Amino acid sequence: MNKKKTAHIISHSHWDREWYMSLEEHRYYLVKLFDDLLEKLAEDPNFHSFHLDGQTIMVDDYLQVRPNREEELKKYIREGRLIIGPWYILQDAFLTSSEANVRNLFYGMKTTKEFGQEGNLGYYPDTFGIYGQAPQLLKQAKIDVAAFGRGVTPTGFNNQVYHSDDYSSPYSELNWESPDGSAVVGILFANWYSNGNEIPEEEEQAKEFWDKKLTDVEKFASTAELLFLNGCDHQPLQKNITDAIKTANELYPDIEFKHSGFQEYVTALKRELPKDLQTIRGELRNQKTDGWSTLVNTASSRIYLKQANDRCQTLLESVLEPLGLMMSDRSLHQDFTEFYWKLLMENHPHDSICGCSVDSVHREMESRFEKVEKGALKFIDEQAREIASEIDTIHENEDAIPFVLFQTGGRPTSRVLKKTVAIKKIYFDEMHFQDIPNLLKEEPIPSFHLERSDHSIVRVNTKDVGVKFGYELPKDGFRRPYYAREVEVSFLYKSNITVGYERCFLVPTEMKKDEDESDSLTIWNNDWKKLENENMVISIHENGSYSLVDKNSGNEYRKLGILENTGDIGNEYMFKASGDMEKVTTEGGQASIKVIENNMDVASIEIKSSLFVPKQADDTLEAERETLIWHPDRRARRHHEKTEIVFKTILTLEKEGEGLKVDVTIDNTAKDHRLRVLFPIGEGNSYHYADSIYELVKRPNQPESQWVNPSFDHHMQRFVSLNNLTQGLTVASKGLHEYEIIDDNTIALTLLRAVGEMGDWGVFETPEAQCLGVNKAEFMIIPHEKDILSSNAYHTAYEFPLMPTMIQVKQKEGAFSPTKELFTWSGDKLVITACKPTGDGKGMVIRWFNPTNSTETLMVETTDSKSIYLSTILEEKREKIGRKSVETVVKPYEILTLLIED
Repeated sequence: MNKKKTAHIISHSHWDREWYMSLEEHRYYLVKLFDDLLEKLAEDPNFHSFHLDGQTIMVDDYLQVRPNREEELKKYIREGRLIIGPWYILQDAFLTSSEANVRNLFYGMKTTKEFGQEGNLGYYPDTFGIYGQAPQLLKQAKIDVAAFGRGVTPTGFNNQVYHSDDYSSPYSELNWESPDGSAVVGILFANWYSNGNEIPEEEEQAKEFWDKKLTDVEKFASTAELLFLNGCDHQPLQKNITDAIKTANELYPDIEFKHSGFQEYVTALKRELPKDLQTIRGELRNQKTDGWSTLVNTASSRIYLKQANDRCQTLLESVLEPLGLMMSDRSLHQDFTEFYWKLLMENHPHDSICGCSVDSVHREMESRFEKVEKGALKFIDEQAREIASEIDTIHENEDAIPFVLFQTGGRPTSRVLKKTVAIKKIYFDEMHFQDIPNLLKEEPIPSFHLERSDHSIVRVNTKDVGVKFGYELPKDGFRRPYYAREVEVSFLYKSNITVGYERCFLVPTEMKKDEDESDSLTIWNNDWKKLENENMVISIHENGSYSLVDKNSGNEYRKLGILENTGDIGNEYMFKASGDMEKVTTEGGQASIKVIENNMDVASIEIKSSLFVPKQADDTLEAERETLIWHPDRRARRHHEKTEIVFKTILTLEKEGEGLKVDVTIDNTAKDHRLRVLFPIGEGNSYHYADSIYELVKRPNQPESQWVNPSFDHHMQRFVSLNNLTQGLTVASKGLHEYEIIDDNTIALTLLRAVGEMGDWGVFETPEAQCLGVNKAEFMIIPHEKDILSSNAYHTAYEFPLMPTMIQVKQKEGAFSPTKELFTWSGDKLVITACKPTGDGKGMVIRWFNPTNSTETLMVETTDSKSIYLSTILEEKREKIGRKSVETVVKPYEILTLLIED
C-alpha cells in the first residue's frame, strides 16, 4: 500500500534587502510584512510558521522602526513560528571571502541562539552558485541539510525546468558532498522557491492550480513528502493561506495538505529518503545548462565594489582581528569587530555585492564600505598606538625615530615596506603657525638605516615628501595641530613573526659615496627596457606588453599584459558580446615608457597606452532593452563613432620578489564594453586551478556539452592559475573576481565591464554601471614550475594583499619587550585564514585549510596557553589535544580550527 502523500506548504518571503529599490524603499514593505505576520500569528492558531528567508538581519531592520515589538517577535521565534537564520544575511557565496562566509554564519547563529531558536537549515534560496566546501562548513555548524535553488539541474532560471535526461540529479533531493567527504542532504528547489505562491482559495481556481503544481513537483520528488514554497521575492503574506489549504484538502482526499515548516518537512523527508540518491560533489555552478543564466558575470559588474570589499575584508581578517590578540581590553575589540563585520556584511547580499541592483543601492554601498574602512583603520591605528606605548623605545641616539611593526598576516613575510615618517614636528602652540612651514622646509633630510630589534642593520631608501599638516588627539586634552617635515622611507623587511610585533629604529647615518655605490642595486636597465631581480627578468615591448623569464626554471612567458576590448550588450548579470563580435587590442599599438622609481630595493615603470574603441553600442541596444529582449537573443552592434581610452600601467618589481606587481589605471570614456588583460603561457592544459572558499578548486577549461553561451567565465577569490607539464602562471588580484581560460592556454582577467541596465524582469536603467571615469586594477603575476599546488606558489598569491602595520612613536621607557610573537606553526601545504580572539574574548582562534589531496602535519607552538582544543568554525570546543604545543594531522581538504585558551 502506497503511503499517502503530504504536501508541505511553507510560507516565506525571499527578502532581497536592496535590489530594484533601495534599502529604505524596501523597508516600508518589510515593516508591513512583519506587522501582518504578527497579527496573523496572534489570531490564527492554524498558521504554522513563517520562514524569514534564512537571515537574521530582517529582524534588525524591522526593530529599527518598531523597537516596541521586540518581545512579541522573540516570543514567536522561541515558539518556532517565526524562523530566522542561520545566516546574518543571505550573502553571495563566491564574491565574499572564506572568513566572511564563516562570520556570516557565526553572527547569524549567535542571534538565533540569543533569541532561543532551535534547529537550523543551510538556506541558499537564490545564491548565484555555491562553493564546494559548503557541506563541510554546515556540518561543523551542526547543520545537516542544505536547501538551494541554483547550481544543479534540472533547475533553470526564472523557474524554468529543463526536461532533459541528463540531469545532475534526477531528484529534487540529493546528497551533497564536500571535497573532504563531509556530506549533507541537499534539497533542490527544482520548481523554484515560488512553486506554492498565491494559492487560490476558490475551488475551481484551486483545482487548476494544484493539478499543475502537483504534477511539476512529483516529477522530481524522491519521496511522498512534497515541498511547496508559499512566497517569492518580497512577497506579502498570504493572509488566507490556511483557508486555501482547507480547500486543497477537500479537493484531494488522497493527499494531506498542511501548513508546515522546514524542520517538520525535513524530519518527515529523512524517514523516507531512498538509498539511491545521487551524490553531487563540490561546487554547484549550473554547468549542465545552456550557460546563459548562471549569472557568473556579476563577478565583473561594478568592479569598484568588489575592490572596496576586498580591502575591507583584508583589513578585518588580517589586521583588526589578529591585533585584538595583543590588546588588553578585548571586550572593546570584540564589540568593534562585530560592529564592522555586520556593517560590511550589509554589502554582501547577492544583489548587492554582485553589483546587479539599481544605482541608488550601490551608492549606499560605497558609503558603507567607506565607513568600515575608515572606522577600522582608525581603530587599528589607535589600538596599535596603545600597545606601542607600553614598549621600551629608548635609543642611545636621541635623533633615532622609533616605530613598531605589527605583523598580523599569520605567516612570515618578505617584502619591501614603504612608510611616511615625520622627521620633525612643530606644534601650533610652539610658535605662530604661519611661520612653521617655511622653517620646516629648511630642515635637512638625513639618510637613515634601519636598526632592528636584534641590532641588525638594513639599508633604507629615503624620499622627501615635503611639509604636511597633521594633528594629535591626546587622551587627556584638546587636539594638538602641527606641521611636520615628512619623508617616505622604504626597505626590504623580512620577518618570521606570524602574529606579533617588532620595535625598530630609523637611525640617521652618514653614508660615504663609494659605500653607497657599492651597495646599490639597479633593478631597471633602461638600455634593454628590462626589469630584473633575483627571480625573474621582465622585458617591456613597444606595444606595452611584456615578457617574463623565470630565472629559477628558465621558463619564458611571452606577450603578457595585452589589453582586449569587446562590446557588451548584456546587463549587470550577464556578458553578451556585441553582434559584430568586434575586438580591439593593444597588440599593434605604441606605448610610452617612463621610470618612476629605481633604487636598491624596488623599481617601478610606467607604461602609457591607449585604445580607440566604439563609444557605445548602436541604437539597436536601447530598443532591445526597452522591449525586454533577453540577452542571448540581442543583436546590437558597436557604434561607428570612436573614443579613446587611456591606460597607465605600472610594473613594480621588488628585491627578492617572487611576483611582478601590476597596477592599471583606466580612464574609461566608453559605454557597453568589456576590458580584459591577457596572459598566455604557451602550450596549455585541459584544466586550471582557482582560489575559492577554503579550496583551490580544479576546473575544466571547457564546459559541459549542454553549454551554449560562447563565453565560459568563472569566479575566483584571490587567484587563478594555469599550467602545462613544465610551467605555470598564477595571476593574483585584489578584488578582480572574473576570468576565462581561452584556447586552453591563456588567462583572460576582466578589469572592467560597462553596462547600462540591471536586467532580469523589467526595464531598470543603471547608467552608473557604465563605470565612466577613472577605474583601477591591481594584480600580481607569479611564474612557477608545474602546477600551483606542487610549486607552493599559492602562498605567494595569498600574501599579495597583506602588509604589516607600521606605527611611528616617540622615544620613551616601557615595560614591554621589543619583540612579541604569539605563536609559531609549520605545515608546508596548509593555508592559514584566521587568527582572532574567541567570541568571548578569553582565548585565541586559529584556522587553516588543507588544499591538497594528501594528509598534512600541523605543528603549533604558543608562547603561553593553558589548553589547546580542536574546534568547530563556530568556536565550539571539541577534544583537548595539548597545552602549549601540539602536533596534529590535517586530512585532505579539511578545514581545521584550533581554540587556544589563554
